[in-house]
Amino acid sequence: MSITLIAPAILGWLAGLIINYLADVLPLTRRFSQPTCIHCGAQFTWKDYFLFRKCQNGHARNIRLWIVQAAVLASSIYIWIQPPSKLGFFLGLILLIYFGLVFVIDMEHRLILHPTSIFGSFLGLLAGWLNWGIVPTLKGGLSGLLIMLALYFFGVLFARARAKRMVALGQEPDDEEALGAGDVILITILGFILGWPLIWFGLLFGILLGGFFSLLIILWLVISRKYEKNALMLFIPYGPYFITSAFLIIFFPKFLMLLVPG
Repeated sequence: MSITLIAPAILGWLAGLIINYLADVLPLTRRFSQPTCIHCGAQFTWKDYFLFRKCQNGHARNIRLWIVQAAVLASSIYIWIQPPSKLGFFLGLILLIYFGLVFVIDMEHRLILHPTSIFGSFLGLLAGWLNWGIVPTLKGGLSGLLIMLALYFFGVLFARARAKRMVALGQEPDDEEALGAGDVILITILGFILGWPLIWFGLLFGILLGGFFSLLIILWLVISRKYEKNALMLFIPYGPYFITSAFLIIFFPKFLMLLVPG
């Protein structure tokens, strides 16, 4: 490894540790707290936790820890070499931490937490202002809010129809939602980050990504003959797909140019 890449590699590893730690404690305590084993609830010492050691009862750590560390380290080196326009490496790394944290928590817990949303709002306003100026930033946030509110209310109607269908099939209805209020807040934040009019493309690409992976899940259920039993229980978190869309637009602008020539 070139000596010039040592700094972003170290910072990327530290960023991965931050994401992993916050993803482990915030969904449980909503604050900075001592991390615990997901299997038995035993508290880790800080040394054992950050060295990825087993808990005191011998339970191995989640593979997600290593996936996050590798992905964030590689991303850190990439944005050191190709920093996002007008944001620079350090603000880009903070944005990467926010993206990674929301992605992991929503994927694992189907939650978009208020602490991350509050932080993301300030970060999104700053990133959008530096990238696009204040007017496109605010227009992007407002557009994201209005679009997602419409989709949210459509999702409420869908959830009600689903609950009636479950009752008709003799199943106990639950409180699952197609989209939650956290998704509305997330898209507002991504609207700040992407600005106007890119928020339209960010939303569309995120929805297409989610739809593609939903289709793969449905195909697997059909092939495994589990569709009839599990069709009504098929809910996926959409936050990770919106995050992936925004990540690609901000950090891989050439990818955007390939999809939207000219």
